[in-house]
Amino acid sequence: MAPMPVHYERIGNVAVVTIANPATRNAIDRDTAVALGEAWRRFEAEDDAVVGILTGVGGTFCSGADLKTMDLADVPDGWLGMSRLHVSKPTIAAVAGHCVAGGLELALWCDLRVAGEDAVFGCYERRFGVPLVDGGTVRLPLVVGLSRALDMILTGRSVSAREAHEIGLVDRLVDADTELEAALDLAEVIAGFPQPTLRSDRASIYAAVGHPIRDGLASENRFGSTVLREALRGAAEFRETRAPGL
Repeated sequence: MAPMPVHYERIGNVAVVTIANPATRNAIDRDTAVALGEAWRRFEAEDDAVVGILTGVGGTFCSGADLKTMDLADVPDGWLGMSRLHVSKPTIAAVAGHCVAGGLELALWCDLRVAGEDAVFGCYERRFGVPLVDGGTVRLPLVVGLSRALDMILTGRSVSAREAHEIGLVDRLVDADTELEAALDLAEVIAGFPQPTLRSDRASIYAAVGHPIRDGLASENRFGSTVLREALRGAAEFRETRAPGL
């Protein structure tokens, strides 16, 4: 039996999805893409899974589509199995080694990126005439800005972990080989907050992207109005447990 290309593990209320194709630097073929989609749908369906982490084995995050097999299909959830998939809960990429081509697009799918100092980012598909079709041309400009995104996409150059942190592509830069531990720590922080309002605020951010501020404010009000009961509960807890003025 062939080894599973994607591992799904629960660590408390955190789900860790791991790409496990070390022989190809965690490249994505069709079986891996299908497994990625299944893993994230499982995460979405498990009520007690609060935060999801995406990572890779063998000191590499993901090298993108497997150009040797070239067997990916344009399915509704994206060529790489998850790039058009919506989840309602926070996600974190824990990045080591190469995070390039489609691997970069998968990291951009996540809300936050934690990277070890050995991480390398880049739109390497540029070098082989492969288009960005898993969200890179949409998400990268939103994360790093138009000019920096064009620089990365048009040149296909390598971007070090330190530069990625400086331009906002990486949210947390940590020592090499500690990125998963750091991502788990970050996930625990996020998981410790009341989830209804956290998720509604997250949804409001994404709903407002690309729209006029007036529309964004309207959607923010709409999302916030759905969780007012949680706000009242939190206010009552504050009154009972916090000292005056804190």
